[in-house]
Amino acid sequence: MSEKTNHVDLDTEDNGVAGLPENAFRELAADEQYHPVMHPARDYAEITPYSVGMGLLLAVIFSAAAAYLGLRVGQVFEAAIPIAIIAVGLSGALKKQNPLGQNVIIQSIGACSGVIVAGAIFTLPALYILQAKYPEITVNFLEIFLSSLFGGILGILFFIPFRKYFVKDMHGKYPFPEATATTQVLVSGEGKGAQNGSQAKTLVIASLIGGIYDYLLATFGWWAENVTSLASQWGAALAEKTKLVFSVNTGAALLGLGYIVGLKYAFVIFAGSIFVWWIIIPLIGTYGAAEIASLDPGVIFSDYARLIGIGGIAMAGVIGIVKSWPIIAQAVGLAARELKGKPSGEKEVRWQTDISMKHIVYMIVVALIAVLCFFWVGVIHTFWQALVAWIVVTVIAFLFTTVAANAIAIVGSNPVSGMTLMTLIIASAIFVAIGLSGTSGIVAAMVIGGVVCTALSMAGGFVTDLKIGYWLGSTPRKQESWKFLGTLVSAATVGGVILVLNKVYGFSGPDALVAPQANAMAKVIEPLMMGGDTPWILYMVGAILALILNWLGVPALAFCLGMFIPLQLNTPMLVGGAIAYFVSNRSKDEAVNNARRDRGTLIASGLIAGGALFGVFSALTRFAGFEYENPVPELTTQILGCVMYALLIVYLIYSSMQAKKN
Repeated sequence: MSEKTNHVDLDTEDNGVAGLPENAFRELAADEQYHPVMHPARDYAEITPYSVGMGLLLAVIFSAAAAYLGLRVGQVFEAAIPIAIIAVGLSGALKKQNPLGQNVIIQSIGACSGVIVAGAIFTLPALYILQAKYPEITVNFLEIFLSSLFGGILGILFFIPFRKYFVKDMHGKYPFPEATATTQVLVSGEGKGAQNGSQAKTLVIASLIGGIYDYLLATFGWWAENVTSLASQWGAALAEKTKLVFSVNTGAALLGLGYIVGLKYAFVIFAGSIFVWWIIIPLIGTYGAAEIASLDPGVIFSDYARLIGIGGIAMAGVIGIVKSWPIIAQAVGLAARELKGKPSGEKEVRWQTDISMKHIVYMIVVALIAVLCFFWVGVIHTFWQALVAWIVVTVIAFLFTTVAANAIAIVGSNPVSGMTLMTLIIASAIFVAIGLSGTSGIVAAMVIGGVVCTALSMAGGFVTDLKIGYWLGSTPRKQESWKFLGTLVSAATVGGVILVLNKVYGFSGPDALVAPQANAMAKVIEPLMMGGDTPWILYMVGAILALILNWLGVPALAFCLGMFIPLQLNTPMLVGGAIAYFVSNRSKDEAVNNARRDRGTLIASGLIAGGALFGVFSALTRFAGFEYENPVPELTTQILGCVMYALLIVYLIYSSMQAKKN
């Protein structure tokens, strides 16, 4: 996947003075090139003792914080944006000269924390949860550490060959919401021009508004976080008779996310959500068995309807793999040519230089051998069964790498729990068929699930890092090389934190850790390994639906993501996407529309950044023991929720419309 050198004019003005170029977020014309903030033909300070040391320190801190809060409070936060904010703040306080390249490395290394934590706490604590019922199940630090480490390494290595396709070839075709917000934060600290200063001020104000709004909402609950039809008498009566529910999360970060995703994908995602909530759930709840009809709509969603979405995501992933097969074949072909020692004859500039495919292939081989040894010696102890498990991990992790990257590029949310759940189901069916069941099968499936979950989480997070680097002009090879060290440190930290938390709190009892994702995994894996039913029909329905959507030309992955993610989280996507469409189509002057759209993107990025950072503060406040009982009646908080959300929408629209064309 090598690429011919782009012609770069050394006399061109460095784009870093006034923020991101105008064509950063849109598709390029046939003869148009994108020039990043840091000039492609110049060298910048990137890998320094400061950037590596600070990146590793933040990786340790955020790995421990994210694992703790995810397991103790049940709130998983994204670390990339807070780390970017800290990096920019530190470089300013220390008066670093031209710190952008170093800040990208700090963010890239530090962001390992979030993805490794997600991979680990979604799966491995299930072993502790099931240990209470099956005491013969054992868990040790080495299993957790190596599962996270190998998963992270495989995620990095499997994604690198696809970097250019996702971040360069698809430029402007994917919204990359999280990468957009992080990039806006990083670039806000650059330059001293009036335009750059104005952009930084706009971003800071939006971040404070979004952060304070979300902090007050999550900590005090003075207005409803989720406005729902269930809060009214007529809505509750309607839900009881028809299981029909409407809900919207009133958070600032999700509104900003929807703006960046845009109306096209937001509408498809919302369509998937209302298909589940307004068609499937009413059908199941009205004409299903009596025991199902008596359930709340939310329970029907989590126990039945959501599983259709998981089947759809899996099939959408297969469809994506088939469609991207030429890209896969191109990467494999390049690797084969380099292994034969035949130079491609193509020279690359610093900005587009990856780790060589020859080295990637060697590292993949070494990593896969290490994984096989880990399965054989440390987990399963029977070589041929370990070999089967190794094949399952290798195939699924490699093929679903592109699915995870696609999901992040479209909605900023990785359906890693859904894909891991499907992996566990497939792996468990195979293990039972080869005689690996019972408690030994549970351990094998969960450790293997941890490897796959971390690999997919890393692939999704890494596409964000590399897209940030592409927009800003970092050296991909340096991001890729130092990502391994961040993974090692984060995996060790997470392993230690999980062990300590289990000893202090445990996963059962009155003060037990919440661990919602791991509890869901335990609920699924136990009947598979100990004997029970698996809802294959629901998965099959989702798979068939994805095939039909693809045939009709509807983005199947986006639609099925909408089916998997709860309705209240998808509705703000549509609201934000509609605002983006509104502000960018009001004027007859295209330049004015573009200016308004770009200012809105900056404000939306601020809402996301502020929400992410203050979300950490809110979780820490709760952990510190602060409990606030809101005396306001629920109906009043619902009305206030509508009012506050409307004010937030007005702010986003009004502030975006203040933009003037350059």
